[in-house]
Amino acid sequence: MKRRDFIKRTALLAAATGVNGVAKAATDPKAEAPKDEEKLIVSAPMLQNYAESSMGVTFAVSALANGFVMVGEKPDLSDAQKVKCGGFRTTDIDSQVQQVRLTELKPATTYYYKIGADRIHYGGGYDMKVLDTETDEHVYHFTTAGASAKAHFCVINDTHVQWEPIRRAVEKIEELAPSCVIWNGDASNVEETIEAQTRIFLKPQIERADYAANIPYLFCPGNHDSRGMANRHLEKIWMYRQPEERPSRDWDLGRNFAIRMGDVAMIGLDTAEDKLDTNPIFADLFTSGPYREAEALWLRDALKQPEIASAPFLVAFCHIPLFDPDPRMNPGDVAPADKDPQYTTDFAMWQRTCAQLWTPLLSEAGCQVIITAHQHQYRYDAPTADRPWAQIVGGGPEMGFTGSGENRRERPEKFPTVIEGEVKGEKLHITIHNLLTGRVQDTFTFGPKR
Repeated sequence: MKRRDFIKRTALLAAATGVNGVAKAATDPKAEAPKDEEKLIVSAPMLQNYAESSMGVTFAVSALANGFVMVGEKPDLSDAQKVKCGGFRTTDIDSQVQQVRLTELKPATTYYYKIGADRIHYGGGYDMKVLDTETDEHVYHFTTAGASAKAHFCVINDTHVQWEPIRRAVEKIEELAPSCVIWNGDASNVEETIEAQTRIFLKPQIERADYAANIPYLFCPGNHDSRGMANRHLEKIWMYRQPEERPSRDWDLGRNFAIRMGDVAMIGLDTAEDKLDTNPIFADLFTSGPYREAEALWLRDALKQPEIASAPFLVAFCHIPLFDPDPRMNPGDVAPADKDPQYTTDFAMWQRTCAQLWTPLLSEAGCQVIITAHQHQYRYDAPTADRPWAQIVGGGPEMGFTGSGENRRERPEKFPTVIEGEVKGEKLHITIHNLLTGRVQDTFTFGPKR
């Protein structure tokens, strides 16, 4: 099955299971409180936006609520502080998703926390009250980033709401116990509702639904993660990064990250759509071009930050590859509508524009490896004299075959991956875990940058 056919089929399956429909607002101020016996908190927490001095905590609720987190450095939470959702002026009352941002944290420090929510009656600006309070008694934990944190990460990508590869990835990550996980795009297909997004990130149909309660996640969006009305406002379920992490010029770049984790500096970039803004299918409603140029300005400055520049290892992450050795692969700059008979697809299989904007900066900064996704097939591109960085392309969700029924074909080269990176001694070791066979597919070693 071709990549596009696979995505269409999974989108239809999602619609058949009830996640289709017109997008509705995340907050319904007139929502009726459910029956007393219905749980208010209906998911485990998800740790988002791993950072040195902050952490995002997101969880799902069943009714209008005001969420909070109790957080402290002692396992019994005897020193815990209560942090509510929302900002300084008002809290963020919501009927589906609660987002709490923990700030002023210490670098490379372990914290313990539990989540809770107040069930809210809201009849108007002068008619509101707390009906009851529910607390998840499970105590979770996380460790912040920083120069003295453990340099150990994992990468998953192109999960496309496919539960079996997601289940296998989560099990492998639990076994490896990294400091953080980078979800490198295309977590979704085309999501029109908050319910659909909640099903992907907060209530996945796997045994370990608390997969991100103790291990923080970072997110580099893929092209599918901006498609659909709900995905156009992904921040309602996956919060933007802290404004303090970037100057005012870059406040809208809430998905980029530059984080020091032990001896590794991690750079997150958003390659955006795999089609041009001028493609008629998008009706002039996408602005990926200016977005990528703005990211280049951010990247130039981010790479100069002392904690990033001084790291012995520099690893970048983005969804669409920045290089392809096959001349038939569409480079994503075929104006105006992505079509040219010399290429095998009418969408970008790699991103030449992003490569031209970003890779000179990454090369100058000593980047050793760029980890990408999108093509649904694992590949390693060794560095060359002209391209000093290696590229690793993660595998897709296909489990060793394509098609179905009479059209089913065995494709053992199609398998999902967990890409693991860890600093041991003075080397960065990257291991490719094949989730189809359960074995190690490849290993690579990188020395410190010069």
